[in-house]
Amino acid sequence: MIGHWTLATLAQALRLEPSHLDQDLPITGISTDTRKVAAGNVFVCLRGERFDAHTFVDQAQAQGAIALVVDHPVASDLPQFCVPDTLRALGEIAAFNRQRFHGPLVAVTGSSGKTTVKEMLARLFSLRGQTLATQGNLNNAIGAPLTLLRLSDEDTHAVIELGASARGEIAYTTAFTQPDVAILNNAYAAHLEGFGSLDGVAQAKSEIYSTLSPEGWGLVNLDDPYAPFWMEVVRQQGAKLFTFAVQAPAADLRVEFLDEDAEGRLLCALHYHGQRVESCLPLLGRHNLSNLAAAAAAWVATGYPLQDLEEGIRACQPVKGRMFPLRTPQQTRLIDDSYNANPEAMKAAMDYLAACSGRRILVLGDMAELGEGVEAHHRAMGVYAAEKSIDLLMTTGRWMQVASEAAQALGMRAEHYPDILDLIQALKPLAKAEVTCLVKGSRSAGMERVVDALMKEEAPACSCY
Repeated sequence: MIGHWTLATLAQALRLEPSHLDQDLPITGISTDTRKVAAGNVFVCLRGERFDAHTFVDQAQAQGAIALVVDHPVASDLPQFCVPDTLRALGEIAAFNRQRFHGPLVAVTGSSGKTTVKEMLARLFSLRGQTLATQGNLNNAIGAPLTLLRLSDEDTHAVIELGASARGEIAYTTAFTQPDVAILNNAYAAHLEGFGSLDGVAQAKSEIYSTLSPEGWGLVNLDDPYAPFWMEVVRQQGAKLFTFAVQAPAADLRVEFLDEDAEGRLLCALHYHGQRVESCLPLLGRHNLSNLAAAAAAWVATGYPLQDLEEGIRACQPVKGRMFPLRTPQQTRLIDDSYNANPEAMKAAMDYLAACSGRRILVLGDMAELGEGVEAHHRAMGVYAAEKSIDLLMTTGRWMQVASEAAQALGMRAEHYPDILDLIQALKPLAKAEVTCLVKGSRSAGMERVVDALMKEEAPACSCY
């Protein structure tokens, strides 16, 4: 947290009248999880469909909590700040801490690649000073404020990831994040159950521009079909517009693919207003050039020179579960893309695998939250895999059976396993040194189990006499 916080500061953040005798008591942090409460923390009692943290105040106190934020008085001798909604109160506390931060703060959203963009930009900004970035995917109504509350006096830059599965969620988190630079990476068929349609996705993602000031920057991917709509949103907001792209020549900043080396690293050139910088991005898949364009655009919009990007780009690292290269004990080249999936991201992964040498095995689990079009989207994945001439498709999950059947109908070798454990057992003997295996699926598919199984060192067989 930034500056010196006391119970009086907390009351100010919550717009409450200080009423505690020990209002000068210092606060060391804010916590919503009794397992992570530290001495001097304030415990915010959140509610959910299956939990009520008000029942855990004794545990919080035992862990060192010095005060509580509650939505009704509870039996405790700790000072209590009573508010109508503790989740909203968490956001208000986070907003107060964010207002004390005077460095550049970048927020990023999109259907795909936002975590990669966040990690890239955090790596780039770290060349200029201590940078706070969202940990993992803590990008929702709880994770985003907790991230902002990690801002400290030592931080000079911040990169905040904002996710959503329904309209209004990004508007809510953006309200207390107050970005100086807002990146909208793309809009794909993801979380359609919550957004209703692809148009709904595009509109919901555009909420990230809703708090930009006239000095703020709205960054738009000019390669995305929704770019004209987003550009108009930025203009209506009165903010400054910055476009980025890989394909569109009219973009303010464009990343050009030059070549791909034997390790899959991407040689590229960045173009900005007549300037040109070449570098090497050590990430797999050409779709990551679009992610690089977004991060580079934020770098330039923040005011840093394009020429200074070359070193930072080379220092970027892949994110676990997102086209993450591994080598199994059997020397199989394993690409772990198991973190999440939507149709466009899955096709991008297939594009990469199709270009690999040797035998190529594609292992897919279901894509979640696709609404009424779920069957058609999965069928399209089977067709796409067959068109890419990948050697073997192995699937698991209810909807991936549709993909498997579609691939088989086009003559592709495809195998479906209702039980993921059966798939793992069938895959293990096929995972040899000359094989590249790519694993992908939505979080709910649990495809990391396939990755973990392949990475596990098998005990050698022994004979007993």
